[in-house]
Order: sequence, then structure tokens, then C-alpha cells
Amino acid sequence: MHLKEEKKSSPSTAAGNQITEGVIWKQLLLFFFPILFGTFFQQLYNTIDAMIVGRYVGKEALSAVGGITGTLINLLVGFFVGLSSGATVIISQFYGARRPRQVSIAVHTAITFCLAGGLVLMFLGIVLAPFALQATGTPEEILPYAVLYMRIYFLGIIGNLIYNIGSGILRAIGDSKRPLYFLIVGCFVNIALDLLFVVVFHMGVAGAAWATILSQLASAIMVLYILIHTKESYRLMFRNLHMNYPMLRRIIQIGFPAGLQSVMYSVSNVVIQAGVNGLGTNTVAAWTAYGKIDGLFWMTINAFGISITTFVGQNFGAQKLDRVRKGIRTCLAMAFAASVFLSAFIYVAGGPILGLFTTDDVVRQIGLDIVHFLVPTFFTYVCIEILSGALRGTGDCWIPMAMTCLGVCVLRVIWIVFVAPLRPNIFTVSFCYPMTWVVTSILFVIYYKLFSHLSNRKVKTYNN
Repeated sequence: MHLKEEKKSSPSTAAGNQITEGVIWKQLLLFFFPILFGTFFQQLYNTIDAMIVGRYVGKEALSAVGGITGTLINLLVGFFVGLSSGATVIISQFYGARRPRQVSIAVHTAITFCLAGGLVLMFLGIVLAPFALQATGTPEEILPYAVLYMRIYFLGIIGNLIYNIGSGILRAIGDSKRPLYFLIVGCFVNIALDLLFVVVFHMGVAGAAWATILSQLASAIMVLYILIHTKESYRLMFRNLHMNYPMLRRIIQIGFPAGLQSVMYSVSNVVIQAGVNGLGTNTVAAWTAYGKIDGLFWMTINAFGISITTFVGQNFGAQKLDRVRKGIRTCLAMAFAASVFLSAFIYVAGGPILGLFTTDDVVRQIGLDIVHFLVPTFFTYVCIEILSGALRGTGDCWIPMAMTCLGVCVLRVIWIVFVAPLRPNIFTVSFCYPMTWVVTSILFVIYYKLFSHLSNRKVKTYNN
């Protein structure tokens, strides 16, 4: 693919961005912490919904706000967010190479694609919600709550997507702080509206859904304000919104594997959730509460993954391959250390934390059993997140996607369909997680060491 040549900018174009310079671990941490706190507050959106709904409405409503609705939402939204991640990689590479015109083209193409995709997702989510929930065996007592929550959520999906793509653009150019600030504001808006709609107005699940989409809209407006008013190359001008098809093809070429990978994850999680649904409402509620607790781990590892993607993208664009490899090793070490610490904390504090979501003793005990079974295996996932993020930063997406889909998603589905029914309990169902993490981690280490761009010192850059 050939994009029109442009004059490269002077180093001042990237003023204030030191990702391609300085001490590696410091640069990673300076980027990591804002992303971590941002992911924490993003996780807090659904967690606050679950806590308030679980305590003030009931366990059926708790299962509806989390559980299968979250999995199905991730199925559609995750594909789009994964697809648009191609824009983050492209922008970070162009920004690291100091090519402002191409940065601008990528930004406007990504935002246009976001708006068009948001309309499609809104329609699909509203129309398909009841059919998808019934197909996954959602218990009858949960179904009305879940349908209502999903339809309201998808009504406001465009705000969610705009925030995600706008934050991705800012992170691509090295700004991880302002997306955090916007998310903190949105989170407190969500808490206030949850209390108002659910506790004061007694709107139940609908109140939690409206609180979520309105707070996401607030975050989207703030990130758009920054993009519109900046003087840098990533400035958003509405008159320039259009699809640049060569750029869109490039974004899709990099983002489609990530989107497909997200879909495969979600499909496998839908299958797993269907297996959990067959174990009764108490287990569904416990699984939902556990999903909020293990979010502490996932948001941390995800922050490392996003950090290494941007770090690799900019340094790869600047053709600093030695710095790329050192950054990957450093990020792996920090991620493993964080994984051990968080696993120990969650294992010990799991019981009291579960009490924040439900007062039902049976649900709490099932949730605690899940914590003690799965948490000690979390470290086996680290290589998947860090190495896939690093490879994505170089534009190497297809083979990592294939390894993840086969090693994680397909293997999980096989386990749930053929093995779990032989001993139908929560431990048999949840064992598919550590089993597939180990298999896929081994595949990633072998590929990174022997076959990736970074293993044989080949420089693969974009065509001019």
C-alpha cells in the first residue's frame, strides 16, 4: 500500500513525548500508571452498578447487570474496539516517525469509522439482545432485567466508542494522563447517577444502565474537546471527517486481527457463561461477583499491555529495535512482579470484597471457592498479554491472533462442550482458564523468540 509522501517534521513535533528516549522502566511506568488508574475507574463503572444493584435490587438484577450481559456487550463492542486499535498502532508509528500529515489523516479516518460503527452496533444491540440472551440459556428470572439493561446500554453505545477511540489517539501520541482525568470524572458522574436513579428513584436495572451511558457520554465529550482544541497534528476538525480508504485499509489490516481475537474471546466466554448458567442462579451471581474482583488483576495486566504497545509502536516507527527488545523484557519483569502481588492480595481479601456485592451466604461461599481456585494461576497469563501487545506495536497481528484464537478460545470451547458436562460444577468449568493460558503462553514465547520480526532483527516498516 502506498500513501502520499510527506516531509518529515522536526523533532519539536513530538515535544514533551519521551517514549523514544530516556530510561526505559521509568518511561513505561510513567505511561503505565495513568492507564492503570484509568482502567481502574473504567472497571469501576460496572462494579458500582453491580454493587448498588446487587444490594438494593437483588441477586437476579446483579446477575443481569454483570454476567452474561457483560459478555455479550463485549462480544460486539470488543470487536469494534479491537478493530479501531489498528488506528492506535498506526498513529503511534507515524507519530514516532514524525509524520504529522499522516497522523491527521489517521485520526479523522478513525473518528469517522467510529461514528459509522457506533450506529451499526446500536441497531444490532437493541434488536438482538433478547435472542442472544435466550440462546445462551439465561435463566428466566434474570432474562427481563438483562434485556432491559442491554437495550439501554446499546442506545448510548456511541459515547462509549468515541471515548475509547479518542483515548486511544491520545495514548498513541504519549498522553495517558488526560484520558485518566476524563474517566475519573465520568466514574464519579456514574456513582452519583447510580445512587440517584437506583436508590432514590428506584429505577432498578434501568437506572444503572442510564447512569452508565450518561457517564460514558460525559467522558466522550471531554476527550472530543481536547482533540478539537489542540494545535498538534492529532487535532480533530469536523470538516475533515471522512474515510481515507488507503488509511482505513491499513487500520483494518492491523486492527481486524485484534477485533477478531476479541470476538473469539467473547464467544468462548459466552460458551463458558452458558455452562455457568446451567449451574443455577446462585452460581451465576457468584461468578458475576468474582468477575468484578478479578478485574483488579486484568486491569493491571491490560495497562502493561497497552503501555508496551505504544512504547513498541513509537520506537519501532523510529527504528530503535534494541530499545524495543529491552522494553519488552523490562515490561515482562514488571508484569510478573505485579501479578504475584495482586494474586496474593486477591486470595487473602477475596471474602471481604465479595461481601460488598452480595449478602447471600451461599453466593459468597461459591464466589470464595472460585477465587481460591483461579487466582493462584493468574501469572500464567502474563506472557500472552505483554508479547501480543508488543507484537501488535510492530504491526505483527495475524499470527498472534491465530495463536490466541486456537490456544485460548477454541480449546476453551472444546473443554466446555465435551469435558465440563462429564462433571458439571464450577471448578470443571473454570479450569479451562489456566489450562488455555499455559498452552497459549508457550506458543507466544516460541513465536517471539524464533519467528517474530524482533527475533531475527528484521526491520519491517510501513511503505511510504
